Order: sequence, then C-alpha cells, then structure tokens
Amino acid sequence: MTTDEKYMREAIRQAKKAGQAMDVPIGCVIVYDDRIIARGYNKRNARKTTLAHAELIAIEKASKKLGDWRLEGCTMYITLEPCQMCAGAIIQARIPRVVVGAMNPKAGCAGSVLNLFQVEAFNHQVEFESGVLGEECGALLSDFFKGLRGRVTPRPAP
Repeated sequence: MTTDEKYMREAIRQAKKAGQAMDVPIGCVIVYDDRIIARGYNKRNARKTTLAHAELIAIEKASKKLGDWRLEGCTMYITLEPCQMCAGAIIQARIPRVVVGAMNPKAGCAGSVLNLFQVEAFNHQVEFESGVLGEECGALLSDFFKGLRGRVTPRPAP
C-alpha cells in the first residue's frame, strides 16, 4: 500500500461516517509531517448549511492544530474532487498538494468542469493527483445514491 492509499483509506472512513448520517459520503483528511492533523466529512444535511463540506471542516481543524491559516507543507486527501467553493478554500489555505479518489464531472473544479488549481493568475497553484482508490470512492457515492432512490417515495402529482 502506498502512502497516498494509506491516507485515502482514512478519507474513505470519514466518508462512510457521512453516509451513515445520511449525508453524501465525502471524506477528507489533511496530513502534515506524515501525520493526520485533521479529519472531516460532509455534514451539509446535518448542519443544514452549504458550508459544511468535508474539506472546509478539515481546513478549519488543521488551521487550529497548526495555529495558522496557511497550511503550507500539508497534503489533503479527498474522496471526491472538490467543488469551486472548496477548491477556492484550498488555494486560499495555501495547501500545496491535493490527492483525490473520484473525479466529479458535474461540479469538480480541479479538472472536470474547471481547473482552479492551475490558474496562473492566482498567487498559489496546487499540485493535484486523482484516481487514488478511485473505484472504491466512486462506489461509495454510487451506492449511496442508489440507496436513496430506493427509499424515496414519489410525490403525488398536483
């Protein structure tokens, strides 16, 4: 098992927590000096806010742990390619490297829809790697949404 796979496995554990809480199963960990310093999982439904993405939760925890908003020297592991909000936060936090499991063709901003990580006009660019345990990360999401469709009761027509 590679180092990236090791930390992605922990991000997957976080994603499973979100799924168990009936939130979209997205998980994230931030690593500094080969140690996990922050964990996060999607809590949008639980907190009833758009801002409760796994990445933002982990960034806030990592900043508190390091005592700085700059997360230079950190690597973020995420089960799903970040959206525009999270990609922006990653850039603002100066995280130099992001490793993703599954790409997000509908809303991903690290290469799928846009690539905010490599905009030369920004003062910080992010090294990006995708596909680490990608099938497992993608299956978590697919299985979650299949399960939701099975539980949804159609609304009667007005």
